[in-house]
This record gives sequence, structure tokens and C-alpha cells, in this order.
Amino acid sequence: MAIAAALLVGLASPAYAASGATQTLSGLISNLTSWIVGILAGVATLFLTIGGLRYLTAGGDPGQVEKAKTALKSAAVGYALAILAPLIVSILASLVGGG
Repeated sequence: MAIAAALLVGLASPAYAASGATQTLSGLISNLTSWIVGILAGVATLFLTIGGLRYLTAGGDPGQVEKAKTALKSAAVGYALAILAPLIVSILASLVGGG
């Protein structure tokens, strides 16, 4: 994992700021929303994987099955938040006068 991260950093091209252009607040909020959606979807996928593996390896143990169900419910909440994140951000932006 560390080798893959080192390769990613080493092979990445440098990021340059746009010449003379400044980012607007709405552009920043849009980029932030995209990042939030990506992170939420990634974490939800992790919980879905953990829940599925726990369920498969539970072997009938009620405690492990309950932990698996909790992880699967958390994944569902994470996916729901990822889907609703743009709507939540737009509602918050309208409440504070940003959109």
C-alpha cells in the first residue's frame, strides 16, 4: 500500500494555479461538494465490504451477524448522504445567502 502511494505521488504531474483567475465561492462549494460525495461514497463502500465480509464469516454467531447488520446499515446511511450531499449543500448555501 505504501509503495502504491509513493508511486502515485512520484508519478503525479504538478498542479499549477490558473494564471490570474481566482476561484469563485460557488466554484469552491461545487468542488468541496464533489470531494464530500467522493469521500462519503468511499467510506460507505468500505463499510459495505466490511459488513459483507462479517456476514459471510459470521458462521451463525449472533454477535457477528449483528455487527455485520450494523455495518451494512452504516453503509446505507453513507450512500444516502453521498446522494443527498449536493442537495444539502445547496439548501445550506441558500440559507446563508450564498446561492
